[in-house]
Amino acid sequence: MYSHIMVGANDIEASKKFYDAVLGTLGVPPGNADDKGRVFYMTKTGIFAITKPINGEPACGANGGTIGFAVESPEQGNAWHAAGIANGGTTCEDPPGVREGAMGALFLAYLRDPAGNKICALHRMG
Repeated sequence: MYSHIMVGANDIEASKKFYDAVLGTLGVPPGNADDKGRVFYMTKTGIFAITKPINGEPACGANGGTIGFAVESPEQGNAWHAAGIANGGTTCEDPPGVREGAMGALFLAYLRDPAGNKICALHRMG
């Protein structure tokens, strides 16, 4: 359904360091910058990108918005979370762990990136 997701960043280098680390735990290579300073993470299933806002206003996290990244296991999700904390992210929501709900048992781990965007690692428990 999605071709790409792009989030705003006020400090591209800090955000690139953060996303190189967290996406690296998922096997995604480091991002590549284009001639406009945007950084792209290319995978066979889609593209994730960071950019300074085109309108020149400061980047800010969407209130109520979350971008979810699929992880293969709770262990990979914990590594993703730890990489984020070690590279300028902040934890948010409940601590990483399994939660029961209407969609079944899910491992969830939440972070805010250096620009305040909320992201999540999700694994559907088998």
